[in-house]
Amino acid sequence: MLRSRWTVLPLRVALILAAAWLLIILLLSLPGELADEALWFRIGAQAVLSLVIVAVLAVIVCIWRLLTLVQRDRIFSDEARRWVDAIVWALAIGWALLAAGALVVVAVVFLTPELRDPGIPMALFGPVVLSLLPLLLMLVMRGLLQQASGYRAELDEVI
Repeated sequence: MLRSRWTVLPLRVALILAAAWLLIILLLSLPGELADEALWFRIGAQAVLSLVIVAVLAVIVCIWRLLTLVQRDRIFSDEARRWVDAIVWALAIGWALLAAGALVVVAVVFLTPELRDPGIPMALFGPVVLSLLPLLLMLVMRGLLQQASGYRAELDEVI
């Protein structure tokens, strides 16, 4: 239990810092950065980016709950699987919104002759692909949790 306490505490501090940073971006930075843009772009970008940030905040809450289950030695339970499923769904929704927003920006860039530049689409490609990696990793981790939960149930029966 001592090891998990020394692991859980720094993770919780990091989660608090990440959530605070995201809330500052959501409430203060993002509206200010988009203030000079055209209304149609500002509303769309604000909506998409806000929903992506809310999805990441949902992931932070789910991770917090999983850390609580780790501390209580209940990580191999149905409750943990529900929180992992919630993480997968939040990441999937966030990624889909980010990818759709990037696709719209790329379409506008390529359909507007004076904006046509491959730099913006290439700059958006990286975050879209990189943001898919946590989702894929969580799908693998979900499978491992299911397998480990099965082993734990078998072990409990033997004992």
